[in-house]
Parts: sequence; C-alpha cells; structure tokens
Amino acid sequence: MTTTTIRPMNVAKGGEFQRIWSVVRLHVVNRMALFGVPLMILGFIFAVNFVIWWTLKSSLSTSDFADASEGMQYSGASTFIFVYMMVVAVQAINLTFPFAQGYSVTRRDFYLGSVLTFVMLSAAWALLISVLGEIEQATGGWYVGGSMFNAIYFGDGGFLQRLYITFLLFSFFFFVGAATAAVYVKWRTNGMLVFFGALVLVLLAAVLWITFGAHWMAVGAWFVEMGVVGVVTWTLVPTIISGIVGFFILRRATPRN
Repeated sequence: MTTTTIRPMNVAKGGEFQRIWSVVRLHVVNRMALFGVPLMILGFIFAVNFVIWWTLKSSLSTSDFADASEGMQYSGASTFIFVYMMVVAVQAINLTFPFAQGYSVTRRDFYLGSVLTFVMLSAAWALLISVLGEIEQATGGWYVGGSMFNAIYFGDGGFLQRLYITFLLFSFFFFVGAATAAVYVKWRTNGMLVFFGALVLVLLAAVLWITFGAHWMAVGAWFVEMGVVGVVTWTLVPTIISGIVGFFILRRATPRN
C-alpha cells in the first residue's frame, strides 16, 4: 500500500496538469472502495431483485404480473449507488488530504485533482448504469419483467438521457460529499454538528413555508412541468455551490492525522 501511494505523489516536479493528475492517481489507488465494494453490493441487490422478479413472474397470472411489472418501474433498488458515492467523496477528501499535504501538494492542486477524479468517476458510473439500463430494456427486464436500471426516475428518453441524468446525479453526490468532508477537515466534529444542524433547520423552514403557505400544489406542479430532465438539471446549482464552497473551506484547512 505504501509503495503504491508514494509513487503518484512525486508532484513537486512537472507541470500543473502532471501535479493534478498525480492527485487523481492518489485517489484511485484504493480501487476496491471505488469500484469493488459498490459493484459487489450492486450485484447482490440485483440478484435479490431478480429472484423476486422471477418469483412474481412464475406465481402470478399474466394480468396480475403486468400490474406488478408496472409497479416495478418505481423501484429504488439502484439508488444506493448514488449515496455510496457521497461516502466515497467524504473518504477521499478526509483520508488523502493530510497525506497529500505531507508531500507538499498545494491545496489548489489537490482540490482540482479531486474535482477531476469525481467528474471521471461520475462519467464512468453513469456509463455503466446507462448501459445496464439499455440491456434491461432490450431484454424486457432481464426476461422476467424487472426494472432496476430503467426505473421511472431515469427518464424515458433513451440512452443519452439516462446517461445525462445519472451523470448529474453522481456529480451531485460526489461534490456534496466533498464539501461535507471539507467541513470536517477544517472544523472536525463541532463543524459537522453545526453543519447538519443548520441543514436540518433550513429543510424544516422550507417544509414549514410550503405547508403553511399552501404551496404543495405549486411544488407538485413544478415537478410535473419540469420533468425528470429538468428537475435533475437543477441539481447543478447545489453541485456547483458545493464545489466552490468546498474549495474555499479546504484552502484554509489544516490537515490533522
């Protein structure tokens, strides 16, 4: 592990891109956390769902199974992978930042390298989910009418739309996770308590405003009007804000082992 991680950190020499790319290499050293674990969990969830789909198809009548298959369109079986990537981002920032600083990596290069890593990972995972969605659609739900990678929240506009939606969702969770990790690196436990406390208060205030202002109908109408693509596109706003805030917090953070 030590030999693997030290080699990428010869970043004092070379151009800026070489230094940034060295940070990318540092992040992807732990391939098990980035790819192995989520793929195993994803495979397990798929296997469990496949057994359920096969059981339903074998035990229900054609009409009843058609109703059940329609309900499967709302499956959230694949949503875990997005939340997991937020955890990956938190670990990536929290664990590698002190190490990178020990090798004289500037905060700017470290953060740009982290951004590039998260964008590349978002693209890779989005491509995988989109390809699996195409296979699922072509096989009629893996030949048992199932729906996991082609659920309704991925849209119904085909491969490119699914790729766009999943890329933005992965980016959202990566950058929110990075900003959360930056708060922890700088302010530790107290910072996290304040952060999550403020987040809860903001969400509570929003719910109260919508409820007492009788705006739930308007909110529902907005979601319908925007559609899946429109709603997901709006996640760019918190994604970009998280990316900017994370940078400014991390640039003043002091690494601690």
